[in-house]
Amino acid sequence: MTDAKLPINAEDVRRAAMAIEGAIPHTPMHHSRTLSAITGADVWLKFEIFQFTAAYKERGALNKLLSLPKDTNGVIAASAGNHAQGVSFHAGRLGIPATIVMPEGTPFNKVKRTEELGARVVLSGKTFEEATQAAYDLAEKEGLTFVHPFDDPLVMAGQGTVGLEMLDECPELDTLIVPIGGGGLISGIATIAKAIKPGIKVVGVQTEAFPSMKAVVDGTDLKGSSVTVAEGIAVKKPGEKTREVVKALVDDILIVPESRIEAAILLMMEVEKVVVEGAGAIGLAALMHYKEYFHGRKVGIVLTGGNIDSRLLASAIMRGMARDGRLTRLRIEMMDQPGNLARVTEVVARLGANVIEVKHQREFGAVSLKMTEMELVVETKDRAHADRLVEALEAVGFSVSAAKTV
Repeated sequence: MTDAKLPINAEDVRRAAMAIEGAIPHTPMHHSRTLSAITGADVWLKFEIFQFTAAYKERGALNKLLSLPKDTNGVIAASAGNHAQGVSFHAGRLGIPATIVMPEGTPFNKVKRTEELGARVVLSGKTFEEATQAAYDLAEKEGLTFVHPFDDPLVMAGQGTVGLEMLDECPELDTLIVPIGGGGLISGIATIAKAIKPGIKVVGVQTEAFPSMKAVVDGTDLKGSSVTVAEGIAVKKPGEKTREVVKALVDDILIVPESRIEAAILLMMEVEKVVVEGAGAIGLAALMHYKEYFHGRKVGIVLTGGNIDSRLLASAIMRGMARDGRLTRLRIEMMDQPGNLARVTEVVARLGANVIEVKHQREFGAVSLKMTEMELVVETKDRAHADRLVEALEAVGFSVSAAKTV
């Protein structure tokens, strides 16, 4: 059973489930045969990307909004992402005026999307922390209710309904992998999961760029790079209430490198045919990075959101292909004489590779005056195929080097 002294308990989560019933769809929970085979765990996926705003954040936002008096003057939140959309959508649906404060420089598409959902958007501050302070100031000035993205018991309980649905549909799960930013989602999930199934293992995951909850729980001074593809969990300071729950109920917090998150975004696209944002892919990233840790366990993973910038997604795909050896950049040195370019392309064609890009230069290469340098980006089946192409080019006399990937 959960500790009564904690900010929320299992009954809070169950009440939240009843409150939001009908307004928040029960998202699908599917077994992944392919990911299970790849990882050695029995993998189940919770598709929160299929919420209207493509993220679980609607749950906590709605649970909070439903608690407000009918004569409320309006709500305000600080967010440039999923929390903004969750608050905006349900506030608009309930007829509650909503204001969202976003940092200056927030991408136009995020501002436009939030405005389309009915909220007033105020751009203030250069950082999220400055935007949050501006939201508090505006709340006091205009008599608005601040809706915190994670450090609020009603928000935490609302997010916990994700875990309730997971165990209702798949009670045999023995491990849950949950992303951690500020801690609202994992607090709610851990609370209900431990109440239903005390022996279940709840594992949080953070990116190496923002290991803030891990640092707080372990009492260490972990330094992150503060640059991440998992923007949804880019939180420098976790919640005061959420950290209480995490310390009491979460079994472990794992840290994964950014490269694993990028790879997980691509893997989810190729295996499950769905688009997830960085924070939504981090659970799979942890499963891939710590295979032995999860081997043989029945694992539930929350795909928390699918709101990823198109350019970021394109870069993740291309970098992922390069990392897997399916996209390779070759630098080829050759004598500057007729026929050599044709010889290179003949070898590429014979090996069944596909030329994506060609750059041929004489002026800027660090080679002899009688030599020329060619950069070739090729698509291959895998790294072994790329290695065979390099060997074939070297076998006919070319000097070849392949660019390294992270």
